Amino acid sequence: MITYNNEGVKMPHIRKRGVTSWIRAVAKEYQKKTGDIGYMFVGDEKILEVNREYLGHDYYTDIITFDYSEGDTISGDIIISVETVASNAQLQRTTYGEELLRVIIHGILHLCGINDKGPGEREVMEAAENKALKMAEQFSI
Repeated sequence: MITYNNEGVKMPHIRKRGVTSWIRAVAKEYQKKTGDIGYMFVGDEKILEVNREYLGHDYYTDIITFDYSEGDTISGDIIISVETVASNAQLQRTTYGEELLRVIIHGILHLCGINDKGPGEREVMEAAENKALKMAEQFSI
């Protein structure tokens, strides 16, 4: 089951059925099934708190993914700062909606095994995000 919740911020306007179908289709591209995936939309201060408490990082970020996957079933908690997503959209000269979708699928791609911290990994992640965003056009998002 894929769930969408918010804490301390307004729930972003997303078409949950369409996004859920899209997430499942992207996972299938990586030969994965979706298990329990929980999205939590928060503000900058909450994501900073989570980053400090669970990862020992003292900085703001747009997304934190906790991976509970087993075998070919992806599961996890994905925390997204809507404030950082909005800031990044301006920096990237894109819309908030498109940046939000990019971050939503970024977490799924992490659960599918794609990393973005090592040499050359960022480019692989960006290519996977772009491919997934093209797939999104098939769904009512």
